[in-house]
Amino acid sequence: MKHTGRAFWIDSPGHGAIRDVALPEPGEGEVLVRTLFSGVSRGTETLVFRGGVPVSQHTAMRAPFQEGDFPGPVKYGYLNVGVVEEGPESLAGRTVFCLYPHQTRYVVPASAVTPVPDSVPAERAVLAGTVETAVNALWDAAPLVGDRIAVVGGGMVGCSVAALLARFPGVRVQLVDADPSRAKVAEALGVGFASPEDALGDRDLVVHASATEQGLARSLELLTAEGTVIELSWYGDRKVSLPLGEAFHSRRLVIRSSQVGTVSPVRPNRTYADRLAVALDLLADPALDALVTGESAFRDLPDVLPKLASGEIPALCHRVRYDENT
Repeated sequence: MKHTGRAFWIDSPGHGAIRDVALPEPGEGEVLVRTLFSGVSRGTETLVFRGGVPVSQHTAMRAPFQEGDFPGPVKYGYLNVGVVEEGPESLAGRTVFCLYPHQTRYVVPASAVTPVPDSVPAERAVLAGTVETAVNALWDAAPLVGDRIAVVGGGMVGCSVAALLARFPGVRVQLVDADPSRAKVAEALGVGFASPEDALGDRDLVVHASATEQGLARSLELLTAEGTVIELSWYGDRKVSLPLGEAFHSRRLVIRSSQVGTVSPVRPNRTYADRLAVALDLLADPALDALVTGESAFRDLPDVLPKLASGEIPALCHRVRYDENT
């Protein structure tokens, strides 16, 4: 039997379409997965959709199962949850997470999928890739009991970080964002909320995820002496200016980057698979449902993604639903 599927492609910056694809027969050690849900990580994926990946980062920004090249045509995405229809007995019929683009069915090595724990609904499991980013960031940040922490930028990554920090004993967490609607998300996650103007200062640690020059500058202002900013934002092809004069040196402030493409060197004994398994276990918490702020059918993705990119549809994670009629 010849398997087929349908995939979303970015044909050119700002324009996408769904294409039919022919799938190979799964060989030994491979699985055929039928997608149940995928997720649009609004920050990175809309930047890709707009054609904002700089030439110097074309290789670094490739997704694991990307086809084509930036700026397009390109098939891009990395939050996919599906059911194994064919494959090794240990995986057949299992719900799995895979770093795969938006496609109805696909064939990958069995090692590329991770079983979703029974305690995690498939609908929530699309968050695994972003929660994995948050896990890596907190390995880099190494927060301590009782720390005073701000997370600047209430997007998908920032909210994921705040949600995990809320579990740390004695830690006081404040989510900082210019959008007052993020206060409701912060409440659901169990953390405080403030506008950039009203944010509490004297923070031991600030995690920055707003992807704005103003947000990074404000993050430095919120630190206590010898405090650290963990920089999670990726700016694409934009240049960023920082106030590294003033009291930056006298207060001995630190800016440290964190990027999910490599496992934090703080955990040299952990693998990518270990990190993803941790993220999936953490998704048993229903509070993380607050990070999914919209849903649409796969067939509507060519119309939905431009609206996500423009902000017409506000979103943290936008979930894409698949069915047999997709």
